[in-house]
Amino acid sequence: MAAQTPDKGALTLQDVLTARVEMLGSGPVAAIFIEDEVEIESTLRHHAARGFRTVLAFAPADIALSDALPETVQPVAYDTRAPGMLTEAMNALIAAAPGVWFYYGYNAEYLYYPFCESRSIGEMLTFHGEERRAAMLAYVVDLYADDLEAHPGAVSRQDAFLDSAGYYALARRDGEDDHPKERQLDFFGGLRWRFEEHVPEDRRRIDRIALFRARAGLRLLPDHRLNDEEMNTYACPWHHNLTAAVVSFRTAKALKRNPGSSFDIPSFMWRNSVRFEWSSGQLLDLGLMEPGQWF
Repeated sequence: MAAQTPDKGALTLQDVLTARVEMLGSGPVAAIFIEDEVEIESTLRHHAARGFRTVLAFAPADIALSDALPETVQPVAYDTRAPGMLTEAMNALIAAAPGVWFYYGYNAEYLYYPFCESRSIGEMLTFHGEERRAAMLAYVVDLYADDLEAHPGAVSRQDAFLDSAGYYALARRDGEDDHPKERQLDFFGGLRWRFEEHVPEDRRRIDRIALFRARAGLRLLPDHRLNDEEMNTYACPWHHNLTAAVVSFRTAKALKRNPGSSFDIPSFMWRNSVRFEWSSGQLLDLGLMEPGQWF
């Protein structure tokens, strides 16, 4: 399965749905939505290395992908700048592939789960499924370059930093009777918290149901939750479960690209900034993901 540029022989979403058995199999499948040319190859290689059966690289025609990507990476020609594009694609995949585990994210975002350096995504999801869990909560942890003069786009894998503190959760309220929802919280922190005046209120949460098993009737909602309330919970009723982290340059990129915020932010660094070590152990130590019963 050779990688190609999206405008030279890449499949379409409909091609993937038609050939779902060959393309998706029993999963797990990663869907990466490429919005710009930042860290495309590192993103695709990171997820291929985690052991996903297929990495679907959704990209518009004006963005070319490397010809030297792993064989499990499949380019898909897709307008990733259209409103609602992500939920439209993911819900089509869900409907076509019941039983398959999916991950979704963007370029310059990297999935981490406990012990991911030595254990595959398949091993982790097998354990999670044995605990009768069909979805996994992930925290989107903002990454940013330390020196914005040297890296005006706010992206540097070599000099990436994250916030070691400042994360918090609020009860998620039921819209009908305003009661707290069971085992559901809204999580906040990172750049969206520190620079919240530049972030729309409905985009300040950092929780995302980034991993889930497709089934009939399931739908991904625009706010990164699912239409099944149990699948939006952080743990089962009887003990803690695994959670994951999606370390992401996406917010930093947006804050520096937006003229309304770029000139107000000379630096993302503060007293709680720490260098990211690109390891699951650091995220576990900082409490940014949970191993549950998996050791």
